[in-house]
Amino acid sequence: MQVLRAVISSGSVTAAAAHLGYTPSAVSQQVAALEKEAGLALLERAGRGVRPTAAGRLLGRYAADISERLSEAETALADLRAGRTGRLTVRYFSSVGPTLLAPALARVRREHPGVAIDPLLADPDETLPEVSRGNVDLGIVVGRPPDGQHGRSVRVVHLLDDAYRAVLPTGHPLAAHRVVDLADLAGEPWVGSESPGPCLDPLLDACAAAGFSPDFVANSQDYATAQGFVAAGLGVSLIPRLGLDARHPGVVVRRVRRPEPVRAIYAVVQEASLDRPALRTLLDTLTGTVGATRK
Repeated sequence: MQVLRAVISSGSVTAAAAHLGYTPSAVSQQVAALEKEAGLALLERAGRGVRPTAAGRLLGRYAADISERLSEAETALADLRAGRTGRLTVRYFSSVGPTLLAPALARVRREHPGVAIDPLLADPDETLPEVSRGNVDLGIVVGRPPDGQHGRSVRVVHLLDDAYRAVLPTGHPLAAHRVVDLADLAGEPWVGSESPGPCLDPLLDACAAAGFSPDFVANSQDYATAQGFVAAGLGVSLIPRLGLDARHPGVVVRRVRRPEPVRAIYAVVQEASLDRPALRTLLDTLTGTVGATRK
């Protein structure tokens, strides 16, 4: 249709061919194919040139509209490729928000101000399938390494191993120790800080390796509340390091050994989306932030 528009605007097949960089025969063939598809003559002779028929004028107007929309689409795609526009959807779980995700999103906002950011708290078990289906650009998940059932379309990036810490009341006898052997907590009442799943599993596995099963006398799936229970003397707890940014004044936090429970944290992204500058910035900042927190 752009060939037809060129012929109409120049009034000549030869002039249109020169403008488009085609041969006159190639232009004539394309016009003939278009006439066959339309079922109507689009051009008629006028002196030494040609002029559009009524059908040609009608189709020429549509060709102009299509050309304008195509130009707009090309500009929009260029902006998307350059990271000037678009939308970035992110799914995460609560304890990575303040330490890992917040500074990474702040950098994306600074470097790609035209990109809309949609971060949403989500169940880690639901995040990977959403990334795999293309509904989410980047997800942060916890637990064992995601298996290959989601295919090669998803890239898994290990961010860090988040170690659990012993949280004790300030007057507890073990509070004087810099490091606590996990077996020393075997006879204590415990305050649960995790719901069943990928965050509770490494805690239970470590306790089993130390020869006991914790006696949970109170449970909270909120780290701040769990610390409050510990401060009130209900028991001891294990809480991951990323969950201890805000510490209760009535507790002490100590490293754990023999063994040290850890939970693995990963970023999952669509392979096909990694060429988007805003997503690349987010992933690079997440890995860089992790490296800084380890120092």
